[in-house]
Amino acid sequence: MTIKLGVPSKGRLMEKTFDWFAERGITLSRTGSDREYAGAVTGIDGVELVLLSAGEIPRELATGRIHLGVTGSDLVREKLGMWEEKVRELAQMGFGHADLVIAVPRAWVDVTTLDDLDAVAAAFRRHHGFRLRIATKYHRLIRDYLRDNGVADYQLVDSQGATEGTVKNETAEAIADITSTGETLRANHLKVLSGGPVHRSQATLFKSRQAPWDKAERETLTALIARLDIGD
Repeated sequence: MTIKLGVPSKGRLMEKTFDWFAERGITLSRTGSDREYAGAVTGIDGVELVLLSAGEIPRELATGRIHLGVTGSDLVREKLGMWEEKVRELAQMGFGHADLVIAVPRAWVDVTTLDDLDAVAAAFRRHHGFRLRIATKYHRLIRDYLRDNGVADYQLVDSQGATEGTVKNETAEAIADITSTGETLRANHLKVLSGGPVHRSQATLFKSRQAPWDKAERETLTALIARLDIGD
């Protein structure tokens, strides 16, 4: 039996993942054209490469269709309720860094903290008759974070496009999004609330708790972990 390793199918995340494994003596490679999602693994027996979008990997781990997967820690936490019961972190990989932050218009000079945001949200609802809108793709993470920090009078609106542009386009009053450098936020006249990010994300190797782990697959995992020198 083989264990299935899910890896992002394109872009820098795929390239960096390939590099990370190569540095540890295991070669991952894409076979066929860029439109084909076939891959190969050399350097260890019993491992099959499955190329998927980074957003699909949390679900495939949670259903047990893949045994291991590389994706952003933000995606696992956003897409999987009670994620720790479904997957386990094996290794943080040191690339793909990004922070999930809450940002408000720079013109809101008196709003710098979550407490300020809570006060503005309450005033906004009294004045406008509806809740302050926060545009985001990260509904689970933001809802939980704001609840834990006592922020109430707001509504999350889904952002499918460029989240940073929603304030300028007047479809939201604030945003919550991933940022690496903050340049896009600054370009859209937004500022990040103080107190640290909602989540510091990076590429992470996860193990599925739902996948079938028979004796041969556990032995392969043990050999892989030893080659990667990551512990279990």
